[in-house]
Amino acid sequence: MKITLYILVGFLNLTVQSALESASALIPISVQNAIQATATTVGALEENPQAQTTQSGRSIAQVMPVSQLSDVQPQDWAFQALQSLVERYGVIAGYSDSTFRGRQTLTRYEFAAGLNAVLERISELIATGASESISSKDLEILQRLQQEFAVELTTLQSRVDSLEARTAGVEANQFSTTTRLSGQVIFALNGGGFEGNRIIAPRGALIAQDDPNPTFLYRTTFNLNTSFQGDDLLQVRIVTGSDRTEDNVTGVLEPSLGSVLDFTQQGVDDTFSVSRAYYRFSPTPDLEVTIGSRFSAFDIIDKNSFANNSSLDFSTQMFINNFFLVPRPLGAGAGVVWNPSQGALTLRAVYVATSAEENFPENNRLFGGGRPEDVRLFPTGGGGSRGSLFGDPRQGIVELEYAPSKAFAMRLQYGGGEVFGSNFDVLAANFNLALSDQFGIFGRYGYGSYPDTTLGDIHPNYWMAGISLQDLFVPGALTGIAVGQPFIDNAVGNATQTNIELFYNLPINHNIRVTPLLQIVIDPGNQDSNGTIVTGTLRTVFNF
Repeated sequence: MKITLYILVGFLNLTVQSALESASALIPISVQNAIQATATTVGALEENPQAQTTQSGRSIAQVMPVSQLSDVQPQDWAFQALQSLVERYGVIAGYSDSTFRGRQTLTRYEFAAGLNAVLERISELIATGASESISSKDLEILQRLQQEFAVELTTLQSRVDSLEARTAGVEANQFSTTTRLSGQVIFALNGGGFEGNRIIAPRGALIAQDDPNPTFLYRTTFNLNTSFQGDDLLQVRIVTGSDRTEDNVTGVLEPSLGSVLDFTQQGVDDTFSVSRAYYRFSPTPDLEVTIGSRFSAFDIIDKNSFANNSSLDFSTQMFINNFFLVPRPLGAGAGVVWNPSQGALTLRAVYVATSAEENFPENNRLFGGGRPEDVRLFPTGGGGSRGSLFGDPRQGIVELEYAPSKAFAMRLQYGGGEVFGSNFDVLAANFNLALSDQFGIFGRYGYGSYPDTTLGDIHPNYWMAGISLQDLFVPGALTGIAVGQPFIDNAVGNATQTNIELFYNLPINHNIRVTPLLQIVIDPGNQDSNGTIVTGTLRTVFNF
């Protein structure tokens, strides 16, 4: 038996109208679901009980006035029935193209699905004491229809019962190991130059006499995220990237004090490497534990709402983290995060041991890794039992955060350890403050004590600060400007280097963001004879 949707609408209008008169406030959503069910095949209901698409695969739109339905005219016999259901009760939905398609055919099972929904609604009215609003005539009609469609209604009920049983089984056996792949690709075009005739390093070595060529840079990251219990994480991260010898202009001209683009240091000369291999779990609601053979201390400490992600906000290395705290942040070890009673205070602690023989990209960070022209805080050749979990190099960091609201957070930090036989101690602070939904300020400060460096015993300072703007010109856009001095110490050069970065992050869609950014380095390498470095980068980030 085939009937049209118009006939069903007329029947529902006649049958349900009297019941709705005294209980209309209770009914619209349920009746709307009943009508939508008539446009959904039984097979689709079995596969997806929440589906709201028709046999043609087109989604049903929101309820709209009958006058907006292009294929329903005032002279049509069903116009008033539709008008009553739509405008008085809000129970009929049109399609996204503003059509109703009332002449399309329905099967007996589709009609039974709508009838079953109406019967359930009538039962609800009776259960809530609104049975006086239902006329005996309506009940007689429903009874006859129920008898006529008894077979179809029974079939529907059996299928619903089967779905409920399968759902209950899934809920009772929720445990499953789930592994998901996510990733990120960063492409960047970079170019620029410097004023003057040359650039020299903090120790006087010649860096460059000519502007470097523009470069194309990339980094690719793959994350394999596995959960065993739903609130834990086993992560393996694989990275590759462009050859670091073809770094961005500021990284070539000023390699010692953190002017490099941070994301360019994540690759290993066009080869693949494992940069994360750790397991994170919560033994109690207030405690989170991370252990692993490869993780970064900055995955746990020194977070900041506005300057912490080189693929989203600032890309200049010295603005991303305070590297006074952790000179060699990647290695093996453990970290804990304790937030008592989910309150304003959070205590974090990290221990990282790095193999002295291995040269991870994340270890070639601030203050140089070994070139003669670099400032080397930890000269190689020192003592210590290298290569073991509790040997040299090793670092420990403790951070106490006070965050009374999402708008403000202050973090006090201590870091120390032994690297290549040299001990170090650092005190630091980090804060972010959202003054409104669109405007925020932030900053970091560090004071370190480093004995036995290539420059002797030194006590450098570090600071950076900036502002962040959200939704500037375009919803979802992110803008920031930061300024800072990465290494303030009289023993290093005859001036103090100052870094500035300005960026505008524009969302293209959910997965792609494009960011033009400008870097300025004044007195690079702490040398007043060096001209100002100015570079521009067009960063494109694709997340998947």
